[in-house]
Amino acid sequence: MSNSEGNKLWGGRFVGDTDPIMEKFNASIGYDQRMWDADIRGSKAYVKALEKAQLVSSEEKEQILRGMDQISEEWSKGNFVIRPGDEDIHTANERRLKELIGAPAGKLHTGRSRNDQVVTDMRLWMRDAITTLTENSLQLISTMVERASVEIEVLFPGYTHMQRAQPIRWSHWILSHSVALSRDVDRLLEIKKRVNVLPLGSGAIAGTPLDIDRELLRKELGFDAISLNSMDATGQRDFVVEFLFWASLCLTHLSKMAEDLMLYSTKEFSFVTLSDAYSTGSSLMPQKKNADSLELIRSKAGRVFGRCAGFMMTLKGLPSTYNKDLQEDKEAMFECFDTVQAVLQVTTGVMSTLKINQNVMEAALSPDMLATDLAYYLVRKGVPFREAHGLSGKAVFKAESKNIALNRLTAEDLSDVSPLFGSDVSSVWDYSSSVEQYSAPGGTAKTSVVAQVEHLRNWLRKQAQ
Repeated sequence: MSNSEGNKLWGGRFVGDTDPIMEKFNASIGYDQRMWDADIRGSKAYVKALEKAQLVSSEEKEQILRGMDQISEEWSKGNFVIRPGDEDIHTANERRLKELIGAPAGKLHTGRSRNDQVVTDMRLWMRDAITTLTENSLQLISTMVERASVEIEVLFPGYTHMQRAQPIRWSHWILSHSVALSRDVDRLLEIKKRVNVLPLGSGAIAGTPLDIDRELLRKELGFDAISLNSMDATGQRDFVVEFLFWASLCLTHLSKMAEDLMLYSTKEFSFVTLSDAYSTGSSLMPQKKNADSLELIRSKAGRVFGRCAGFMMTLKGLPSTYNKDLQEDKEAMFECFDTVQAVLQVTTGVMSTLKINQNVMEAALSPDMLATDLAYYLVRKGVPFREAHGLSGKAVFKAESKNIALNRLTAEDLSDVSPLFGSDVSSVWDYSSSVEQYSAPGGTAKTSVVAQVEHLRNWLRKQAQ
């Protein structure tokens, strides 16, 4: 047996060297080294359980703990040297531990498998990642809610089917996206509960025959619960899939918002102007100011969902328990975390520096957008809505036939459509009055929008506790 195989965690029964291409193909150290801190934390907890089970002495435990602290310092200072035989983060840390303290390092893996070790590391890592992404999300939502509060008097067109629909408050638009993001935070915190379950002590598949106190491990590592079944604990990656789906949905929400802002920032709309800090120029056309930040936010949704769909396909055909296919989980998890974190931070920057062009927004309001208000005018006079809708449509047709704005129809024109149209119909042609009628909870009236702002502020305060 070659020396290199003998040094591997699994090397005892193998003769000869692994093909170098296979060695590289099999290794995960290039990316799973990101979990160095989680791996060390898991090992430090595990050695305490080994001591309680009388599988290491108190002195050996202290040697291992000191060695692990030294390894942690090397990683944190960037001094840790990865060797060619370091297949993964677990191998690297154990190899280094042996260099530092000698034979006792070989006792650390007693009763433990990389199968339960790696998923423990991942859960520890993801728990921290979720805390970070929650903070990033709350910062973005807070930025948007405060902007909505400040710019509450600004009106602009609301769109359905990409057509001007009804006058709304600009703040109402901002809050529509804030609410979606608040659901994303709620979902993320739900996922965190399912992430925070301890798999360590499950061994490779069957559990551990040694007297390992899993409750001690749970407390040491701050988990909420202990996994119920060792085969499930080592082989399932539901928590990764949930995280990847969460990332896909969150970025879908942000992509939708970015799409709106891209349209609003075009010369044709000119509702908003992006800060230079979040724009780029053209290599050919000097006048161009491109919304590259928004375009990249939009593109990242596809990238992240690709990871989600890809990993789901990896899982689809797997038999029970651990298979090496599951090595695909970490790159997907890391990449989606990095992408979502960057998108949240850039979106916060965009939303805090954006300038609105209030005059242009309000000039884009047109009387035809008050056709529904014209129908409501008749409804208030006792006309059934279906009939009122048809009569308002006739008024719109009459204005189009005359090639004039809807509010330019004469009293005679309107009385031809319905004798219920009186001189007081002039009150309909007021955009401020129009938005104020939507005062039911959730509407675009000022009282309702203020209530939405307060609701989200209260929600943000609860998240901060």
